[in-house]
Amino acid sequence: MNPVDPPQDRPARATSAPAVPAARRTAGHGTPPDTSAPTAPQSSQVSRLAATVERLRQEALEAQEASDGRALIEMAKGILVERLGCGPGEASRQITKLAEQSNTTVLALAVDIINQAARDHVSETAQEFLDSADAEPATPSDLTPAMRLRTAESGMLAATDSQAVATALLENALSALGANGVAIWAVGADSSITLVGQDGFTREDAGRWRYVPPEVATCARLAMNSRELTIVNCLSDSGIPTIGRRQHPDGGRIMIPAGTGGRILGVLEVSWPNPLPAQPPHLLRQLETLAELCSHTLEEEVPDPASRTPRLTGVPELTDLADHLHDPVLILIPSLDSTGRLNDFRIHHTNQRFVDPAGRPRSMVTGTHFLEAYPAAAEGHGLFSKLERVYATGEPLQAPRTTLTAIVDEVPLTSVADVSISRHGTALLLIWRIEDETARLASLLQHAQRLGRVGGFEQNVTTGETSWNDQLFTLFGLPMSASPIPLEEIAAHAHPHDVNSVGRFLRTLLHRLRESSVDFRFKRPDGVTRHIRMVAEPVLDDYGHLHSVRGACQDISAQHWTEVALAATRDQLADSEAESADRSKLALQLQHAIMPPAPAALEVPGIRIAVRYRPAESQSLVGGDWYDSVVLPNNKILISVGDIAGHGIQAATGMVILRNALRGLAVTGAGPAQLLSWLNSVAYHLTSNLTATAVCAIYDPETRRLTWARAGHLPPVLVRGEDAQVFPLTAGGLLLGALPEVTFAEEEVQLQREDILLMYTDGLVERRDISVTDSLTQLLDVASHPAGSLEKRLDNLLTYSASDTDDDTCLIGVQVR
Repeated sequence: MNPVDPPQDRPARATSAPAVPAARRTAGHGTPPDTSAPTAPQSSQVSRLAATVERLRQEALEAQEASDGRALIEMAKGILVERLGCGPGEASRQITKLAEQSNTTVLALAVDIINQAARDHVSETAQEFLDSADAEPATPSDLTPAMRLRTAESGMLAATDSQAVATALLENALSALGANGVAIWAVGADSSITLVGQDGFTREDAGRWRYVPPEVATCARLAMNSRELTIVNCLSDSGIPTIGRRQHPDGGRIMIPAGTGGRILGVLEVSWPNPLPAQPPHLLRQLETLAELCSHTLEEEVPDPASRTPRLTGVPELTDLADHLHDPVLILIPSLDSTGRLNDFRIHHTNQRFVDPAGRPRSMVTGTHFLEAYPAAAEGHGLFSKLERVYATGEPLQAPRTTLTAIVDEVPLTSVADVSISRHGTALLLIWRIEDETARLASLLQHAQRLGRVGGFEQNVTTGETSWNDQLFTLFGLPMSASPIPLEEIAAHAHPHDVNSVGRFLRTLLHRLRESSVDFRFKRPDGVTRHIRMVAEPVLDDYGHLHSVRGACQDISAQHWTEVALAATRDQLADSEAESADRSKLALQLQHAIMPPAPAALEVPGIRIAVRYRPAESQSLVGGDWYDSVVLPNNKILISVGDIAGHGIQAATGMVILRNALRGLAVTGAGPAQLLSWLNSVAYHLTSNLTATAVCAIYDPETRRLTWARAGHLPPVLVRGEDAQVFPLTAGGLLLGALPEVTFAEEEVQLQREDILLMYTDGLVERRDISVTDSLTQLLDVASHPAGSLEKRLDNLLTYSASDTDDDTCLIGVQVR
């Protein structure tokens, strides 16, 4: 809106309504007035009143805007008077003429003239907006960012306090950006914050937030600690308390530190009613400029740019305080550049106990700039950044083990110190305590004693005086105010079973004058019994007489109980190993009783049977491999081999069950397939989760015919001359015990004289690195080699077996005659 020209869209003034005729008065009393005169309806009167109130409000706003605008126009006229060398009247005509020629308002032209002349942060911000992609041509009725900023600046300069400044900010600049509230916080010397001005918030809310103690987390403190513009997009998401949160719990906030010369004097907090989206950079720059404009209302002491040194307050008292401290102290005065920004600190004073890390005297350090004396402090996150933070926020800082580096003759000299920094007015008090090597080693020893639960003592035997360190009081459960226990009274606090051991320890130490140690149980006053190891040595004088005793005590309770637990574990482990060995031995004896490793060859009419059994290399892997050959009542011969899943006693007993069951079932005269079907029922129903593989064969010596069937087992091998072949795999079947009912297939093979039949368990061919098919190929190659006898052939197969699983191996050889 142009405050000079009359507004174009101002509502028309309400015209006066026709006068209503007055009621006629009569001479008589009590006569009612004549009601026949016309009167305006009640609703029409309310409408006219509302229109009048609105008109007066608009006129008040226009007057305020015109007042702010007139101040800027008058300032622009003054600039033209100085530049053109003309009078005020000519300057007024020139500014009006220039506005008409540029098709803009007088106020907008005045702001441009001021920006060109000032070249300050407001003009820079306005130029940034014009250069941004978001900038659009403004209509004559629009207020550009430059106009808003200059108008806000004019209102702030005319304000008498921070409350008026807050009102001017919201009305002239922030409301146009969509903000609904503004709060100005002042930072106290103790890092507290005080609400000194606000607009847009309720009086009750402002009263509750009048003062915020130090270290209380609020939105304003976020910007104070970070020392830069901070955005909270949504208050409900962040959970950070602040003024006005009850009114708009989902609103957004932007907080900007306000200060001069690197010192934060306060925080400008701007409120939006809704969550904040991403803000363009030029808008954030406008807010930073507004914060700079309102900083002058917060500044207590104005720096002198000419001297680049702020006015000092309270420094003599601070110097007197530093001279009475027992640690090295530096008093630092901020040094500002020509623009009023902090660039260094000057070392104003050092006390008598000041110690320079480079060994320089006080006279060489006092009066110099801090970065000149200690340039390495400017490194990232170094000491200088800590000084800047304390100077900006006023919050004291403790920084243990800070590195101090001084450069002398281009040689860096580094020390480690515990640093304390505090701000007093405009000055900083820097205290550093350089770490002494002796103190560092003493501290290291204390920590080592604490971690090792070790305490030291010394007793003068002449005077009886006993000294303990702090850790020993903790070890014995005594308060620091208690009297140490003399060596002679230790036995009274020991367990009765350890009294004799303590007595021997004291005799060796006090009478034989030899170093000694003892482990005993000490009952503390709180009733807890601890295991203590005491080591001591005698200290003799120049004449060889006992002068004192010094030693150490260590709490070995944890070690003792660990040793007890280990001993119990070893005993349990030994019992378990003995039990396991007995079980393995029993299983092995049972296996060998039924399946001898090398039984004698079986001579029956028409064939010769030889068996080789190789147990597992580890006795703990006693398996369930089994074989059997027996002449049946019908003169046929049963030959079988099988493998029980698992190891140990269960596998050995399962082997006995299946082997004997097959023998009993074979006397029925049934074929191999039927025998395996019955054996499957035995494994499924009469054992506990027993599974096995098996090959069952019945040989007829009269016809030399072999009938066989298999249950998940590897098929037999037939050696005829120098050719060895595996029986076909067509006779398949599940392993025994997997299902309640299984049907098996039979195969018949016609054997010839001198044929050799090989039946075996998987321990002969099973390998970890190759397939079973490749292992069978190697087996056939070894089996085809000529051998002098059946036993020699079986021995060769075991010797050159490809197996590497250390499993049991059972091998049966049948030679036809």
